[in-house]
Amino acid sequence: MKQNLLMGWLGALAALFSMAALAQPVADYAREKKWADEVLPGLVVGDPVYLQTPRGHHRFLALFTPAAGDRAVIVVHGMGIHPDWGLIGTLRTELADRGLATLSVQMPVLAADAQGSDYPPTFPEAAARIGQAVDFLKAKGYTHLAIVSHSMGSRMSHAYLAGHPDAAVQAWASLGLSVDDYAGLKLPVLDLYGANDLAPVLTGAAKRRASLVDRHSRQETIPHADHFYTGHEAEMVDAVAGFLKTTLK
Repeated sequence: MKQNLLMGWLGALAALFSMAALAQPVADYAREKKWADEVLPGLVVGDPVYLQTPRGHHRFLALFTPAAGDRAVIVVHGMGIHPDWGLIGTLRTELADRGLATLSVQMPVLAADAQGSDYPPTFPEAAARIGQAVDFLKAKGYTHLAIVSHSMGSRMSHAYLAGHPDAAVQAWASLGLSVDDYAGLKLPVLDLYGANDLAPVLTGAAKRRASLVDRHSRQETIPHADHFYTGHEAEMVDAVAGFLKTTLK
């Protein structure tokens, strides 16, 4: 009897330790802070705001650029970077210049040597951060929202949209999605990629196109562009802005 009680107690203790481990954040918050310390001193366009993850265990940076009207875009960056990096900075500023408020959100990052295959455990927190971004924009009076995402950010956005997305999110511009397709998603989707994109993006293009169901959805290719649209940023922004013009009204 005593042995059974002891084994039961040990089993319960192990379960508690397991639950505690699962409750620990996966993301590298120290690295996020380093990114923020690097980005904020040189910020020219937009204002830094800090949003809170559910349960309040972490504040994360977002860059907010307001615009008149009720349309806004959540910009979601790729693996291991920050909300003003490269093409993400271009998107958040250029779309604001075209009359769309933008909120570029710091997504969960891992160590610098992490691989793409290491990131799926961060997706639940990534989806929660997008949800917090939606709530922030709605509180500011923006009622017609879109997500614009790139690379790993598109996988993270897919995790949000495949769950229980807010009805205010009316469109998704997905750039460089290398894993997943759009099956089961009802909202308009732009599947955008470069003609010289990464191999997984190119090989999955036909499957992604076949999964687009909304009549406003479409797939577009930027000629000669690589995964980061190097030298083709203007065409990339034009494609995204054109799609949002027809879907956010």
